[in-house]
Amino acid sequence: MARLPRLALAGHLYHVIHRGHNLQPIAQDDEDRRGLIASLQDCAATHQVAIHAYVLMPNHLHLLATPKADDGLSRMMQALGRRYVAAFNLRHGRVGTLWEGRFRAAPLEPELYLLPVMRAIELNPVRDGLVAEAADFLWSSAAHHLGRRRDPLITDPPGFWALGNTPFERELTWRRWLDEGESESERKRLVDAALKGWPLGSARFLQGLGELSERPLTPRPRGRPRKIESVPI
Repeated sequence: MARLPRLALAGHLYHVIHRGHNLQPIAQDDEDRRGLIASLQDCAATHQVAIHAYVLMPNHLHLLATPKADDGLSRMMQALGRRYVAAFNLRHGRVGTLWEGRFRAAPLEPELYLLPVMRAIELNPVRDGLVAEAADFLWSSAAHHLGRRRDPLITDPPGFWALGNTPFERELTWRRWLDEGESESERKRLVDAALKGWPLGSARFLQGLGELSERPLTPRPRGRPRKIESVPI
């Protein structure tokens, strides 16, 4: 089956997933992690992509981002790949690819999916048993959103600002969101959509995307089309 072209639309919110080749580690130590985050910050600024949430896991990277240009997300990820992989290979005396092919991404309707995807991203380390609380993980945006530190990589979106009139109110509301958690079925749905490139949103949102792109926006039914029996008149 031919690979679907990525939906590349300026001003839209995207859930991005980039995985290590054969799910191998994409960072060996904290120096690598600092280098990857610094490279991401520079590449995002250069290509005008706002990063709203992120987590750097041992073998994959999640981002929640809004590009200013149609090709902004692709340019940012390409630049990140060239810059970080070259430094990683040089430092560890290796050659070849680090990533599992191209990055995966899907647009989201912010009103419905901004906060759920932010939560899914920032709960990754807790879910995998790396930390007891999301804010304790050094390589994610959770500490920023919970008021533990200011992260220069992060641009808070309007949906996060709407959680409260003051930083304290927003942080408290976000802690409640994280404490509430998520179901495994919901988490799987969000991840599968990003991996397969299917947008998530209301019928109206999908209709709007359809007016901007000729690419299919929902999976086609599996199997052959059903035959329509002729009915005698």
